[in-house]
Amino acid sequence: MITPGHARLMAAYSHWQNDSLYGAAATLSDEERKQDRGAFFGSIHGTLAHVLWGDRTWLSRFTASTAPDVGIADSPTLFETFETLRTEREKTDAYILDWTKTMSTDDLAGDLTWFSGAAKREFTLPRWALVTHFFNHQTHHRGQVHAMLTAAGAKPSDTDIPFMPDLDAVLSAPAAK
Repeated sequence: MITPGHARLMAAYSHWQNDSLYGAAATLSDEERKQDRGAFFGSIHGTLAHVLWGDRTWLSRFTASTAPDVGIADSPTLFETFETLRTEREKTDAYILDWTKTMSTDDLAGDLTWFSGAAKREFTLPRWALVTHFFNHQTHHRGQVHAMLTAAGAKPSDTDIPFMPDLDAVLSAPAAK
């Protein structure tokens, strides 16, 4: 089982990586960001939108937040403009950071049952495993975006946790009560 400290680390890591990718993507034109590059969700923009869609979908299962009103097939077009996508990403990262700062071991215990629109069936799995999936899903698709940005000539930052700014502060943060 993971710990709340692990979730806080991954939330900080995700925030850092999202800042890097969105900063690098901002150096490209809208046409370059929306160019189909053969990824699962087509373009840089589409993949970033899908990650945000996935985060909000999972957060709606973990917290009292609202799920997106579109399914997985429409996730690449969740937000039309890059500026709106970036603003919504920043809001969601702040929400994730706040959520993990108050997370306790009890929040990771037990099972979660949900209906998957993608698989068209109900699942029940341990909450800690689903929180792990939540962060793993982000990392998977951010890796695709990193590769697309690099191929397009943009320069996102390193992706290694040991190089994360403020890592010591994240690791030494007190646990939630």
